[in-house]
Amino acid sequence: MIDITDRIFLAHQGGKISTQPNLPVLNQDDLSRVYTPGVARVCAAIYEDREQAFSLTVKQNTVAVITDGTAVLGLGNIGPYAAAPVMEGKAMLFKQLTGINAFPICLDTTDTEEIIRTVKAIAPIFGGINLEDISSPRCFEIERRLEEELDIPVFHDDQHGTAIVVMAGLINALKVTGKRIDNIRVIVNGIGAAGLSICKMLLGAGVRHLVPVDQEGAIVRGGTYVHPKWQWLAEQPGVEDRQDTLQEAMVGADVFIGVSRGGILHASDVQRMAPSPIVFAMANPEPEISPAEALPYVRIYATGRSDYPNQINNVLAFPGIFKGALECRASCINDRMKLAAARAIASVVQSSELNAEYIIPSLFNDQVVLKVSQAVIGAAVSSGIAKRIPPGFEI
Repeated sequence: MIDITDRIFLAHQGGKISTQPNLPVLNQDDLSRVYTPGVARVCAAIYEDREQAFSLTVKQNTVAVITDGTAVLGLGNIGPYAAAPVMEGKAMLFKQLTGINAFPICLDTTDTEEIIRTVKAIAPIFGGINLEDISSPRCFEIERRLEEELDIPVFHDDQHGTAIVVMAGLINALKVTGKRIDNIRVIVNGIGAAGLSICKMLLGAGVRHLVPVDQEGAIVRGGTYVHPKWQWLAEQPGVEDRQDTLQEAMVGADVFIGVSRGGILHASDVQRMAPSPIVFAMANPEPEISPAEALPYVRIYATGRSDYPNQINNVLAFPGIFKGALECRASCINDRMKLAAARAIASVVQSSELNAEYIIPSLFNDQVVLKVSQAVIGAAVSSGIAKRIPPGFEI
């Protein structure tokens, strides 16, 4: 035997993406228009008015997918070289689902300031920045600073993409169970990047009884915490003030949302929840509670896996969000746009289709990108951060 491979490795041979010209260069005349001397006129026009870069370069439809490889899903801190296949895969999804050009940028540094400087330095050619798989808590500072210092959308998908799809699933789960968002009691377990963003979105959507739980127990209203994001949670009126463990908090809860680690819940825990419990167990590859243990006792069960019903997958969010943001040249992606995206994803599941095993649309439903992008544009326009109104868009 000389060599052995499989279909997965064959699919990655030579990388999964490439660049292609939009028009052929076949003769001297073609060359003079796309390169020297003709290109000088275009350069001069952009020099006089930098906004022209959006219409005269790839900037209008190009996103950087940026990582340092410190928090790759299911793999952890594997570094920039090993993270590249994931970033290439994301670039493929951008192109296939929206036509957006995306390019993986894998940075060989974990220094917060160096990452910020580098992203700012390469930003002129990109219309948006998608941060990916950067460990907490550095990801918060990196995103915050880039949002402040760049005039293009910056989106940390591990935080907000997850929160948006969770919110979409919850909207439909509440329809199935007949519960109201302002009456439910929600536990979010794992208050890292994704968990914090989920909590923020839940509170913004109207949840009034929230229990954020991490390894040391519940984060309580009125508590004092070194972590600034945890302190922000402790100041929110919708956060409960009981210092419970996870198992204690489960008693009477309507919803459990897990972004933590596998196997931390058992059947006895979900049996103590309120009637018609909703469980989103999204730890990968092992959910917080297995379907075998959960399904006999819960009304709605969702995971981050593709081999169970109701997969909570960021692919439902980021393509349409960036498509909408780029089309209206939004200067950022704000909370109103994120909530609009969640509602748009939920709306793809028709009322006639909605059931306990179908609260989230398929990743390949072409209505997802369309509805999300339109909702994002509408929210950007109404919140005053859109620099243009796309042709045909109705205000």
